Amino acid sequence: MATKSHDHDQGDTPQDAVTGEEISSTTIPPSTPSTSQSNESARNAFAELLSPAKKSTKHHESPPKPRAPPALATFSGRAGLGAYTAGPESFPTSRVISYDDNFVTINDLYPKSSIHLLLLPRRHDKQLLHPFEALQDPEFLASIQQEVKKLRLLVAKELQRRFGKYSTKEQEREKAMEKALNETEELDEATLPAGRDWTKDVISGVHTHPSMAHLHIHVLSRDGHSECMRHRKHYNSFATDFLVDVEEFPLTAVDVKRRRKAGFLNDDLVCWRCGRNFGNKFVKLKHHLEGEFEEWKAE
Repeated sequence: MATKSHDHDQGDTPQDAVTGEEISSTTIPPSTPSTSQSNESARNAFAELLSPAKKSTKHHESPPKPRAPPALATFSGRAGLGAYTAGPESFPTSRVISYDDNFVTINDLYPKSSIHLLLLPRRHDKQLLHPFEALQDPEFLASIQQEVKKLRLLVAKELQRRFGKYSTKEQEREKAMEKALNETEELDEATLPAGRDWTKDVISGVHTHPSMAHLHIHVLSRDGHSECMRHRKHYNSFATDFLVDVEEFPLTAVDVKRRRKAGFLNDDLVCWRCGRNFGNKFVKLKHHLEGEFEEWKAE
């Protein structure tokens, strides 16, 4: 049988928030198992990562499942995300975090922050729509909003796990808890320091001009700390109204985001944390963000 190619334009345009290299490198020929997995066997590596103790699972004990013949579809360029919704079970947990019949969650191939996830809806009637159109459906929008809330909490927990040891607020709480246990063996939440609210450090939404064909929602930490953050448009795609929170939908017909779309990418570069304006000097902003990242961790 001839291989079917889902191929879209691979070059970037002035409206794209990513580079042509990032677009073209998403060509993926997934290897799809012969049978699909049910919700009960759906993988959730992110939740396992956050669990108190590592547990062996039947998934690891079972022999490898038989593979089908070479994949019948190649997802390339702007259609690259389609590989994950078509066959999420074909990918390692380092890429596909969780999936069920409705959604797939992956680590972004080119993360623009220390944690950067993509939520991919699997509904065929919504997958290739612009988010402004897809999210006009009240029922579908509600399901997206509910899933995004779950992922925001997971990202917040992972931020705490990775960076809590650097946080002044977290350490104050830890010390108070340790002292209370040593003295009374009881914990009174009312008297303990609140600790750090990591949910405030998570952002999410869709781009006004998506560079990839398949509908996807970004859920990421707001620090902008990543080797993949290399261009002005990378930064502004998450630091301006180019990113639209799903809680803002449905948009009105006259919303400025519908009219400007990619125009946000050319806005001045403004530090997300201190508000300093760097104009179009990305290299200077990038250097500045390194210092901000260390101070942000220490909050």
